[in-house]
Amino acid sequence: MAFGSQRGAHSGSACGAAHNEKTVLLKTATYFLSRPGLCCSTMGEFKVHRVRFFDYMPSAIRAMALQPHRERIAVARTDGSVEIFNRADCLFQEKVIPGREQAATEALAWAGDRLFSAGLNGEIFEYDLDNNKIKYTLDAYGGPVWTITSNVQGTHLAVGCEDGTVKLFEVHEDRIQFERNLAKQKGRIISLSWHPSGSKIVAGMMDMIHVFDTETGQSLHRLLVERGIGTSQSQECVVWSVVYLSDGTIISGDSAGKVKMWDSHTGTLIKSHQVTKWDVLTLSVSQDETSLAVGTSEGTVVQFQFLSMVLGQEDKEWVRTRTFKNHTHDVRAVLEVNTAIVSGGMDTQFVVRPLLDKIDERSKASALHKIQFPHRRLVSCARKAGLLLFQYPGHLELWRLGESEGNGVSECVLTVKRKPEKLLHLKIKGEEHICCSAVSPCGEWISYSTVASFRLYRLHCDNNNVSITKVSKLPKVLSSASQICFSSDSSQLFVASTCSSVHVAMLNKSGCKFVCTLKPKSGSGQAINLLAASEDGKWLASANGDHEVQVYNLKKMKPHCTVPVHSSGVSAMAIHPTTNNLFMVHADQQLIEYSIEKKQYTDWSRQVQRHGLHSLWLERDTPVTNVTFNPKNPAHVILHDMYMFCIIDQTLPLPDQRSQFYNQLTLRSMPEKERKKHSHAFKMCKIFKGLLFVDLMEDQSLVVVERPLLDITAQLPAPVRQKKFAT
Repeated sequence: MAFGSQRGAHSGSACGAAHNEKTVLLKTATYFLSRPGLCCSTMGEFKVHRVRFFDYMPSAIRAMALQPHRERIAVARTDGSVEIFNRADCLFQEKVIPGREQAATEALAWAGDRLFSAGLNGEIFEYDLDNNKIKYTLDAYGGPVWTITSNVQGTHLAVGCEDGTVKLFEVHEDRIQFERNLAKQKGRIISLSWHPSGSKIVAGMMDMIHVFDTETGQSLHRLLVERGIGTSQSQECVVWSVVYLSDGTIISGDSAGKVKMWDSHTGTLIKSHQVTKWDVLTLSVSQDETSLAVGTSEGTVVQFQFLSMVLGQEDKEWVRTRTFKNHTHDVRAVLEVNTAIVSGGMDTQFVVRPLLDKIDERSKASALHKIQFPHRRLVSCARKAGLLLFQYPGHLELWRLGESEGNGVSECVLTVKRKPEKLLHLKIKGEEHICCSAVSPCGEWISYSTVASFRLYRLHCDNNNVSITKVSKLPKVLSSASQICFSSDSSQLFVASTCSSVHVAMLNKSGCKFVCTLKPKSGSGQAINLLAASEDGKWLASANGDHEVQVYNLKKMKPHCTVPVHSSGVSAMAIHPTTNNLFMVHADQQLIEYSIEKKQYTDWSRQVQRHGLHSLWLERDTPVTNVTFNPKNPAHVILHDMYMFCIIDQTLPLPDQRSQFYNQLTLRSMPEKERKKHSHAFKMCKIFKGLLFVDLMEDQSLVVVERPLLDITAQLPAPVRQKKFAT
């Protein structure tokens, strides 16, 4: 496999050993890509464009909230976007609500199945989780809002404002309505927590904590917080987080680095723990109130447990038991979810740290899990034109791939005769961020959508001169999209709209003409997450948030069939160019192939279900985000996740649990009979770092878009200085 170099990228081999300590797989095996003709298990030889000029930069995590049913976790980032992860589905990122300029979220709260947020712009948002957008906004009329929280019953929201008020809102079926202000205080309300009964609220402020009666609105207790040792008397102590337990205990975390336990009945301090020299930023207690997670500004997460200090006695107290260091920067949000501690912060990583004392056996659930990249594609490719479209929150970039001299031999670096070129920087207008985008296979059309608008452009390339023309007269139904897809011949545009419907439009030199709207028979109200069109222009498949996969006949413009619903969400799918079989990969790593024409699973798919997939495949902790095929070898399916790309040869047997994975040199040294014995369908490559996109171009070259984690880390602000030994 030979590599063509790209700017900010380098060339190298896709053959050889893979090294990645994040997966269990590589503790027992090494994977390779072999040259053609070595044995019947070859993957083939490709010229690889190793691309590193997509400067994707995730935003810091600002807040998290756990749904009352304890299945979904909402994560708010500093760019205003909100992500929904499903704990019951391998922590799959099943929804992304795009952010807006100057609308950073400060806090999140679930009220039943409804999600709310608030920020320093003084507004409260409720989200439309069916269509992945903001449902409505409401001014709190208290200045910047620092915190929002819901009572256990899900009937009321409390928000803490800059003007010193705690405002209560009643949750109605379609909206929320202001109910009352609690007694106004001098100074902003930084943190809030409801008592499980809903009758009281505790508020963290500057230098003090207030306990309010929600019925009368009066302050019952004022607890004074001691300022940090050695700090200036003029420097206030900020109570960043509070938790109100059912037995009346209040736990606070403050800027003096202390975690304090208070008795709300008497208003007295029970115990104080000096956790850090810096700030304690966030607290979270487990559902049974026996474990407490503490996030600090030095990147540590500390666990406290409610334990009996003397065996056989019932008297218990909060004891510091563990300290985890999985972050490099401020930990701004933590969640205690019974079997794990979930944390996130300025280093952008979403970390799930299992609590091994609460897990019975070693499994996928017992491994440290870090989510660093989105579970969706931010890159689209014009295979025929050799173009890549990169999606950023506020703009798009279009690049033309470089060219190399000659073909070279395996494991060599090719000389670049034409460097990659940035053709277009398209900045969007307005405050809304981009939610989806696509470039047509021919490279002549570019489209993107925000939650409020849809745009289509015609691209004109004349040698080195590039220009674009906005298609001004679009059909009115094309107002926004959750997904965009072009047909293989670039003559049709498919736009995923509300209620799982898809608008079909024809493209020609004169513009864009609406054809029809395809609607599912199920009547689902969920947004479409994925679209896939067949090479022959006959079929279109869509996957939505209810895990439903619909197939439409584009010749008749009507529904053709519904694929049986799998319990896990679809993370990637594509239609085979030769067989028209729909190949789907789910968040639980299951592989399903469905014959569109026969409306049934293929023989290969049934074999996979009978045989089962290798445990090393199933234990991977990142979902596959793209599937493609090799037209010159129809039996090959190419797919990738963050850490590897894989070619599945459907003509070879599936690996059993005793299968060994050898590298190329070891296989070549074996006798042919022994070599064939170790041959199986899965061929994986792990030498690429931070995979955002892998696809096969029309000229049979492979495009690999990488974003090494070290490049992301290098762009982060400096962390809190920590004193090292002898410094």
